[in-house]
Amino acid sequence: MLDLTQALTYSIALGIAAAIPGPGMAALVARSVSGGTLSGFCLLSGLILGDLAYLSFAVFGLAMIAEHFQALFHVVRWGAALYLGYLAWQFWRADHQAIDMDRPVKKTELLSAAVSGLTITLGNPKTIAFYLALLPLAINLETVSLHTWALVLVPLTILVLLGVGALFIFAAVRIRHLLSGQRAQRRLFRGAAAVMAVAAAMIVVR
Repeated sequence: MLDLTQALTYSIALGIAAAIPGPGMAALVARSVSGGTLSGFCLLSGLILGDLAYLSFAVFGLAMIAEHFQALFHVVRWGAALYLGYLAWQFWRADHQAIDMDRPVKKTELLSAAVSGLTITLGNPKTIAFYLALLPLAINLETVSLHTWALVLVPLTILVLLGVGALFIFAAVRIRHLLSGQRAQRRLFRGAAAVMAVAAAMIVVR
């Protein structure tokens, strides 16, 4: 069972890691500006699911598995790099139009946002580094039981990421009118594309 110190350390470290700009938050801001609050929270739900996947892998021994299946993880690493590169290309080449604030969001767009959030997190080098390298420094994983994972770590992770992500979403929506023009949209999405490209390069280099 985690003591209060470990729980606080984990929460603070996760909050800081989540707030540091990366492909996930770049996509979250871009989606919130283009699609509104609901689209932003759908993408955030995908980001959180991805984090929970890596948290589970770390707790249940993915790091140990990685030591014995290097070839598999090389494939995963290159797959993640290629996917982030593809996203960067999509963001850069997107045909940006001025935002219609009153346009209803389609269900397919909401589903696409959630799937994008999940896949971005699974390919995010910052997320991988946090759960597989930094998490063991904050928490003694050998003492984490299934009960602790389910009733402490999972709820803490959801609450922290939801809180940080909500700040980004509401900030983006608040200035949405300033970024609704075609030129502003182009700059925003090309900035997000640059973040994606840098993340892809980091995966390849590391």
